[in-house]
Amino acid sequence: MPATPARNFLAFDLGAESGRALMGTLDNQRLSLKELHRFSNPMGRMNGHLHWNLLAQWEELKTGLRNAARTVPTLDGIGVDTWGVDFGLIGADGSLLGYPYMYRDSRTDGMMDAVFAKVPREKVFDATGIQFMQLNSLYQLYAMKRSESPLLDVASKLLFMPDLFNYLFTGVAKSEFSIATTSQMYDPRQRAWATDMLAALDLPTNILTDVIPSGTILGPLRDDVAKECDVKSRVQVIATAGHDTASAVAAVPGSAGPEQWCYISSGTWSLMGVELPEPLINDKSLKYNYTNEGGVGGTIRFLKNIMGLWLVQECRRQWAREGREHSYAELTRMADESDALVSLIDPDHAPFASPGEMPKKIADFCRATNQPAPEGIGATVRCCLDSLALTYRKTLEGLEDILGKKIGVIHIVGGGTQNELLNQMTADACGRSVITGPVEATAIGNILVQAMATGDVNSLADARAIVRNSFDVKRYEPRHTGRWDEAYERYRKLRA
Repeated sequence: MPATPARNFLAFDLGAESGRALMGTLDNQRLSLKELHRFSNPMGRMNGHLHWNLLAQWEELKTGLRNAARTVPTLDGIGVDTWGVDFGLIGADGSLLGYPYMYRDSRTDGMMDAVFAKVPREKVFDATGIQFMQLNSLYQLYAMKRSESPLLDVASKLLFMPDLFNYLFTGVAKSEFSIATTSQMYDPRQRAWATDMLAALDLPTNILTDVIPSGTILGPLRDDVAKECDVKSRVQVIATAGHDTASAVAAVPGSAGPEQWCYISSGTWSLMGVELPEPLINDKSLKYNYTNEGGVGGTIRFLKNIMGLWLVQECRRQWAREGREHSYAELTRMADESDALVSLIDPDHAPFASPGEMPKKIADFCRATNQPAPEGIGATVRCCLDSLALTYRKTLEGLEDILGKKIGVIHIVGGGTQNELLNQMTADACGRSVITGPVEATAIGNILVQAMATGDVNSLADARAIVRNSFDVKRYEPRHTGRWDEAYERYRKLRA
């Protein structure tokens, strides 16, 4: 029997600090990755507002596509993933209306309360099952409505950012399941837009497009894009799991078994949760403010959004502005050399969400909660990492209470797996085994969902078996848990 030829899939993964184009080659049930292009991905500020730098990002994606065309004779798929909630608007003539806003923009300040004045908080959650954060698409769209943005009067379509890039590649305007569900405008029980709630807020529903499953083939690359990027073969663009966390969760190397596992997708944000067959929307999930987001195969990512390594990233940027440049490895080493569990913060404290002056904000929080402010770079990073590990413990307790079962293993995937100090802290703080890897989970999941769309991978379980067969993982066991128990009591009090 002749050998099956290797298949090549191109993943575009746009993160908060950088974007990448990675080639995934699937050969004999093993996946290999090759980075073809990497670029910085800063947001831009215009007229006091944060926006996506869309034209520059689009040019970077085309550079990645050109590199792919030079690397392999045939591309079997292209997929784009990035973070949730942000969107662009398309006019009746098919053109983009303005630069999309970035979710950290201040225009959503106060919008949650404004929405709840018209639709009670409990009804919003019942209709969507989504964690309340002012950055959600619902509050972004409501901010546009309240400011009487003229763009809403002329928009014909709203496309979330992965869908917008897919539209630029193909001309096809659809909303992919995983990214649509992050918006707090989608009803995961009815598997449809929450039109009654949106109508009560007088928000336009005619601009919302059809929702399609993760792993839907949209169609071929536009002729003009193929010509510009020197792509010779006919390439299919695939609506992969467009939300980066959905792609990352698809690449968690967990297997079915008696021991329940949860995941942490660790990067700028930490997203901690479990995979469920159906949404879990009840009083407890509302109380704990957990979220029901779409996953591959129609699954639900029942999880909590946690501020994550954004804290360290923003500290690093501030220190660089002051002339003190340090790599992440250096920052972690300095944190490891600093005293543990001295000062603690709530990573989800509202002022931490906005960019700028993060070390000062951390010091201010510590003083306001009668703790010593961290002294120096190492102590500040240590404070961030200690507090993240304790937040994981709190989130784990919430998951176990809602689910009514014990979780035995924590899988950590994504770029944050490279922080071995935080990985060990997580095992210690949570008192659970921690398995880390793969680092490039988002791109891997993106690629394997494409392969599921083309029939090269049969199921999500088979995709995870390929991950286990192709990439190394590392295991951390709990130790020194006693001091973490004492610190957790302090942490709970300061959050209360």
